[in-house]
Amino acid sequence: MSPAIRLAGAHFPVAVVGGGQAGLSMSYCLRERGVEHVVVEADRVGHEWRERRWDSFCLVTPNWQCKLPGYPYPGDDPDGFMVRDEILRYLEDYVAFFQPPLVEGVSVTRLRRTPAGVFELSTTAGDFTADQVVVATGPYHTPSVPPLAQRLPDGITQVHSSGYRNPAQLPDGAVLVVGTGQSGCQLAEDLHLAGRQVHLAVGSAPRVARRYRGRDCVAWLDDMGHYGKGIDEFDDAGAVRMRVNHYVTGRDGGRDIDLRAFARDGMRLYGRLTGVSGTALEFADDLKVNLDRADAVAEGIKDAIDAHIAAEGITAPEESRYVPVWEPDEQPRELDLEQADITSVVWSTGFRRDHRWVEAPVFDGRGYPMHWRGATSTPGLHFLGLPWQYSWGSGRFESVGRDAEFLANHIDASRRLADVCGTLTGAPTELASALPIG
Repeated sequence: MSPAIRLAGAHFPVAVVGGGQAGLSMSYCLRERGVEHVVVEADRVGHEWRERRWDSFCLVTPNWQCKLPGYPYPGDDPDGFMVRDEILRYLEDYVAFFQPPLVEGVSVTRLRRTPAGVFELSTTAGDFTADQVVVATGPYHTPSVPPLAQRLPDGITQVHSSGYRNPAQLPDGAVLVVGTGQSGCQLAEDLHLAGRQVHLAVGSAPRVARRYRGRDCVAWLDDMGHYGKGIDEFDDAGAVRMRVNHYVTGRDGGRDIDLRAFARDGMRLYGRLTGVSGTALEFADDLKVNLDRADAVAEGIKDAIDAHIAAEGITAPEESRYVPVWEPDEQPRELDLEQADITSVVWSTGFRRDHRWVEAPVFDGRGYPMHWRGATSTPGLHFLGLPWQYSWGSGRFESVGRDAEFLANHIDASRRLADVCGTLTGAPTELASALPIG
C-alpha cells in the first residue's frame, strides 16, 4: 500500500476499485478532469496478467489496438502481438507515466451506500467513504469448472486454464482440454506444439481468420466500425453480451487456429463433454456441427470484408477461400481415460462473476450489472471494464479508454451538480446519455 495514501477513516470524492487496465484508465481520465480520487487494487498492478496467464500467452489483437488514455502502444511492432511480459511492462510503464493515486495490496470486502448517500467501503486496510465509486474489477473473477469434474478419478491432475503455465507442469501422458474458446484453443495448441497427445472437447465458439486479403482481419473489422458499434444498435443487447469471442492466435506473429488441421496432425477431437463415470467419458454428437459453424462464421466475416472492399473501391489482393483439411469420419461419443493414457485435464470453461461484496440492487438474475454505459440506477455507482459495456471493444485495451472517458465526464458532471445543489443528485442514465463520448 502506498505510504502516501491512508484509507482508514478517509473520505474521497471518487473511489476506483481495481487497478487493471480499466481502473488505471479511469484514474487517468479523472485526473485529466481534476477529480480527486483513489485507486484500490487487491494485489499488484498486472496481477491478472502475471498470475493467471500461461507462459506463451500473447494478445490476439494487434498492438496498435492498445490505446490506454494518453498512452497508446509505444513500441516498434504495431502489427505484432504483445506477449505476457510485454503486456505487464506496458501496464507498469503506464503507472510510471502518470503516477495514479494507487493503493496496492488492499482488498475491498464490502461496498454499500449509506442512508446519507455516501458509499462506505470496507477493506483489509480499514473502512473509508466516497461520494462515487467505480467498480473496475473486470468480469473474470472465479474460475468456473463444471460439476462433473468431481467425478473424475483421483489420480487425474486437473487444472483450470487460469492455473495453466506450460506443458511441463502436467504429468507425462495425454491431456484432455475441455473448451474451445480463445484460451482452450490456444492451450490445446501449446500442448500440441510441445508434442503432447491432446484430446479436445470442442464447443460452439466461432473462429476468425488471422489475415485476409492482405490485412489482419481485426484491421478490416475496425475499419468497418465493428469495434465501435454501440450495444444500443443491436435488437437484443442481452444476447450480444453473451457472445463468445472468436478463436485465433497472435502466437509467432499471428496465425489461424484451425482445429481441423490439428486433427489432421494427430489431435483427437470430440464434441462437448457431457458425462463422466469413473474412467469413462461421454461426449455429445455435435463435433461436426461445431466445426462447420465455426468455419461458417469465419467465411461470413470474409464475405463482409469482400463487400466492404467492393463498396469502398479498395484495392486489395484476391485470396482463395478456406477448404477444410479434415472431416470427422465418425462422431466419437466415448473415451476411456486409462486406455487413452490421459493423465490430466485442462478446464478452459470460463469464469463466474462475483460481485457479492457490492450491496446494491443493480444486478440481473445472472449477476450481471444493469447499467447504461457503466452508470447504474444507484446514484454514484458505476462499472467499467465489462465485456460489451458499450461496444465490442469495451473491456479491451482498444476501447476501455473511451468507456472511461465517458464515465469520467458523467462523474465530473455529477460532482459539479452536487456542488451546485449541495447534495449528490441526478438520474445517472439520463445524465450520462446527454454527455459526449470524448
